[in-house]
Amino acid sequence: MPLLDIRNLTIELDTPQGKVKVLEKVSLTINPGEIHGLVGESGSGRSLLAKAVLGVLGPNWNIIADRMMWDGQNLMEMSTKQRRNLMGSDMTMIFQDPSGSLDPVKTIGSQLIESLTPNKAVPFWRRAKDTRLTAQKWLHKVGIKHPKRIMKSYPWELSEGECQKVMIAMAVANHPRLLIADEPTNSMELSTQAQIFRLLSQLNQLQNVSILLVSHELETLVKWCDRISILYSGQIMETGPVAELVTSPYHPYTKALFKNLPEHTGKLKHKSYLPSMPGSSPSLQHLPAGCRLGPRCPDAERQCVIQPSLTHEKDRYYACHFPYKNEIEDDNAIT
Repeated sequence: MPLLDIRNLTIELDTPQGKVKVLEKVSLTINPGEIHGLVGESGSGRSLLAKAVLGVLGPNWNIIADRMMWDGQNLMEMSTKQRRNLMGSDMTMIFQDPSGSLDPVKTIGSQLIESLTPNKAVPFWRRAKDTRLTAQKWLHKVGIKHPKRIMKSYPWELSEGECQKVMIAMAVANHPRLLIADEPTNSMELSTQAQIFRLLSQLNQLQNVSILLVSHELETLVKWCDRISILYSGQIMETGPVAELVTSPYHPYTKALFKNLPEHTGKLKHKSYLPSMPGSSPSLQHLPAGCRLGPRCPDAERQCVIQPSLTHEKDRYYACHFPYKNEIEDDNAIT
């Protein structure tokens, strides 16, 4: 049974110009122990989807979904208290804006200790000290060299990278079942990025923590994820195992994304243009009808003004009227 199962999720925002569908019929499935990547351009709705899963909703949000199941329980039918009990224990999130997510008038140590669940196996007179040492241990694990000094500091005294590490320590310290990581390595040097991804990989392999890794860096997701969902302007384009998406993409947008992966073979001529799709992402006020990639798609036809449904074949999902899978099958038949 999937740990998280979402079907046809639509998020509408109330704006002065009327209701705008920022996410439209998005489906997402995460299995236990899986690292699932969610990739898309800025403004594609990745963070909105992550917040909807966690239950962190804005005042002008309207959520419609056929199904939002968490380990067999319906998230849509849960009360606010039940959703809050899930947050921080079974389900945690590393937010994209770390300094804005921390309380500026409380020390890092007090906020981190507050987020930890005390170990009941430790006698009550030693729990305060044990929790403080646990907080220091997690700060050290995420790459902070002087955890004692950081514990006494306030968020405004730290750099953006240090605040991000504190947020990661808060998220992983309670060993959640699902960790939503929204750009977890922003404002970090490359060596620290590698350390954070190794930590997340260890949590996944040793403690069976499922991870939803949200990023726009396709190369990073290809390296660390088992499956990837590709989001464009609020619609899911394609979902599938990483190896299959790289070798045989079905959707034109997927194919264009993987063409842009950096190559180090030397085949690209000096100062030559990188392959790209014409045009740009549509604004929320002027969304095209049907498939939102239509105005930019090289294979678009009249039928694309009707939104394609998400087609399921084996472990692949794609939303396209004219997928490349037919070309791949023809090539295989010839060979």
